[in-house]
Amino acid sequence: MNNITVLLFRKRIFILLFVLLFFIINSYSIEAKNIQYHNNQTGIVLPDFVKIVEGLDSSVVNIRTMTNIGYNDFNLNGNNDTYELFRWFFGPYLPSIPPNNQHQLDEKIPKGLGSGFFISDDGFILTNNHVISESTDIIVTLADGREFSADIVGCDDRTDIALLKINAKNMIPIPIGDVSSIKKGQWVLAIGSPFGLDSTVTAGIISAIGRDTGDYLPFIQTDVAVNPGNSGGPLLNLMGEVIGINSQIISRSGGFMGISLSIPIDEAMRVVKSLKHSGRVIRGRIGVQISEVSKQVADGLGLPKIQGALISNVEFSGPADKAGIQAGDVILKFDSEEIKKWSDLPRIVGQTKPGKVVNVEVLRRGKYLNLKLKVGEIVSDSKKLSKNEIGSVKNKLGIYADDISNEMRSNLHISNGVLVKNVTGPSAKAGLRINDIIIAINDENIMNADHFNKIIDSIGSSKIVLLLVRRADQTQWLPIKLSD
Repeated sequence: MNNITVLLFRKRIFILLFVLLFFIINSYSIEAKNIQYHNNQTGIVLPDFVKIVEGLDSSVVNIRTMTNIGYNDFNLNGNNDTYELFRWFFGPYLPSIPPNNQHQLDEKIPKGLGSGFFISDDGFILTNNHVISESTDIIVTLADGREFSADIVGCDDRTDIALLKINAKNMIPIPIGDVSSIKKGQWVLAIGSPFGLDSTVTAGIISAIGRDTGDYLPFIQTDVAVNPGNSGGPLLNLMGEVIGINSQIISRSGGFMGISLSIPIDEAMRVVKSLKHSGRVIRGRIGVQISEVSKQVADGLGLPKIQGALISNVEFSGPADKAGIQAGDVILKFDSEEIKKWSDLPRIVGQTKPGKVVNVEVLRRGKYLNLKLKVGEIVSDSKKLSKNEIGSVKNKLGIYADDISNEMRSNLHISNGVLVKNVTGPSAKAGLRINDIIIAINDENIMNADHFNKIIDSIGSSKIVLLLVRRADQTQWLPIKLSD
């Protein structure tokens, strides 16, 4: 009888310990993930994001930008259609202009809204470059309502990354997540300011990884609701870690249609490191144009699978040309990294330090070759612009232009011209844009910024000025109509 009692006692102790252990493990798992799951009436398990949002809401900021608008040479006799339109729309808020046709007044107006988030406790903020580009003032609003003026540490067009800094301490940064561990179907959420609605939380799942849109980056595709104003905000995993920066939507309406694209945070942090160091991003280049390897091309070349980047053009005397790479080659490996798809090559080359000598494996007419290549350098066009560069413009064309770097001249195959940094007045009305290159004014080639300004000063009483403008890969004459 005593033996039976002992066995029953041991059995009860074992069951009690098992149940206790189960609750401890389960409790630890929930606490570690900082997330709870709830069953709804359909039996589907859904996550609860409350704990994550409560912990990170103060790490996300609203970004508001301002820009200058120039009112040039308005005719105040009532015959100026542009001025009348502005006066009708803005009423008493339109600044009055003294009766002097040569007067120019620059006023600051709101440019746009976006989001961002802290990556350090001393005020560094990560956002999209398109949120702050071409702005003269950047105002950051915290979750508690405090406002700060932000400085641009640096920005990068190619990755659409911008790094800002505010004068603040003890901010709460968002932990950086591991992008390599994400999978399709995982839950994610976004925090941002769509249409200016601060601290808005939306959720969804990862739809695809490494989505290629023809840009430099392998985007994270989700179905998280992202709208104008969300740009620059964080994409978060269930651990409360940032895994991406909400950057783009694919839409026919301009609003959310179920496809959102985020910049992987590991790519963004590489850019941040360079921006903190020098305010710009320096990348490798090899001087080639590439295209996709189709099934027909792969079969014709004897490739066992569709892979690599097909070389369609080689820059004369560029790094690839000097290494012996030819049009029609397929690059299969670059610096020991396999090129699984053609869009991998620009990313891998860009991350390679300029000056490094690398091994390149190519397939040429059925033969595998190993070539040595010294990586060249391409410097990002984006940089921090001073307020003088993006502020008011005082010449009669309304153009602020700067010298073109030697690297940009080489890349664009041009020997002269200036880069447009800001444009107002008649030139803006005619369609001139920031980052256009002005090669000539009327019949005179522009050598540099000083030469450009001297020519403008000598224009005299001309009513029409012709600018020879390079935009992307097109060059055309642009007529600028000056006021009478």
